[in-house]
Amino acid sequence: MSDLFDTLSERVDELASRTAFSGVVRVDVADEEPFALAYGLADRRHGIPNTVDTRFGIASGTKGFTALTVVSLIAERTLDLRTPARSILRDDLPLIDDRVTVEDLLAHRSGIGDYFDESQLGDTNDYVLTVPVHRLGATEDYLQVLDGFPAVFDPGERFAYNNGGYVVLALLAERASGVPFAELVRQRVCEPAGMERTAFLRSDELPGDAAIGYLHADGLSTNVFHLPVLGVGDGGIFTTVGDVATLWSAFLDGRIVPEPWVREMLRPRSHSVEESRRHGLGFHLHETRDLIWLEGSDPGISFFSTHDPSDGTTATVIANVSDSWDVAILLDELLGF
Repeated sequence: MSDLFDTLSERVDELASRTAFSGVVRVDVADEEPFALAYGLADRRHGIPNTVDTRFGIASGTKGFTALTVVSLIAERTLDLRTPARSILRDDLPLIDDRVTVEDLLAHRSGIGDYFDESQLGDTNDYVLTVPVHRLGATEDYLQVLDGFPAVFDPGERFAYNNGGYVVLALLAERASGVPFAELVRQRVCEPAGMERTAFLRSDELPGDAAIGYLHADGLSTNVFHLPVLGVGDGGIFTTVGDVATLWSAFLDGRIVPEPWVREMLRPRSHSVEESRRHGLGFHLHETRDLIWLEGSDPGISFFSTHDPSDGTTATVIANVSDSWDVAILLDELLGF
C-alpha cells in the first residue's frame, strides 16, 4: 500500500501545483493509516494554510445528510415515504402538486419547479439568489425563494436533479419533528456517527478552523454574497475529510439509520444515462458497480467523496475554490474507481 500512497502523493502534488488547488485530499484504505494532504490557504488575507483538519463547505454533499435525517424520521414513523408534502406544507408553496410525496422529493422525482435550476446555470460564480443572502438564516425563511415555480412534470414521472426539493425536505423534517433542521441533522446524523466537527455554519461568523470560499485561483474575492448566510437541506454544511470518512462507515454500519433503511436508500430509483450514473435516496450510485458517492459545487466550494463498500476504500476531495474536479478525477483513476 505504501507504493500506492507514494504514487498518490507524487501525482497529487504535481497536479495541485499545476492547477493551484486549494483544499484537502484524503484516501482511506482498510487497515491502513489514512493518506491525507492539504494544499493552499484557508484564509488568504491572513496567510492561514489549509490543514487536514480544516472544515470546508461541501455544497450539495449536504443532501446526503438531509436524506439520512429524513429517513431516520421515517424509520421511527414520524414521517413515511408516502407522506404527501402537502399534509405538512398546508397552504405554503401552493404550486407544489398535492401528489408529491417524501419519497418523490428524496429521489429527485417530484417534478416541482426548482428555485436553483442547475441546468440553467451559466458560470459557477454567477449570483443566483433572488433575495439578499442575509435573509436566509432559518429554514422557514426559504419559503420566499421556493415559492412561484410551477411544476415541470408529474410526480414520479422521471428523474430531475432538484435543489429546491431538498429544501422542502428540510422544511418537512423541521415541522414534523418540531426541531430546527440544523439541530436535527446534528442529533440524527452527526452525533450517532461521531462527527464532532460537522455543522451548519453561518458565512458571516465562520470560526478560525473553517476555510473561506474563494471565487478564483488567486485574489481575495469570496463567496459570501453568493450563498445563503446559513444553508439548509440542499447545501451549507461544513465538515472535515476525517468526518466524511466517519460518515461512510457509520452510514453503512447502520449507526445512523437501521440497516434495512441503508439498503433502501442505496436501492437505485433512477438511471441517468447522460451522466452515466444511478440515483438512490440522497446518494449517487455508479452505473454498474457498487460505488457510492456524494458531490457538491458552489462558488468557492468543490466536494467529492466516493466510497467502495466492497473493500471499504474512500476517496475524498474538499476544496475552498470553485470547480476543482481534476484532483477528484485523478484519485478515481489511481484507485480504479
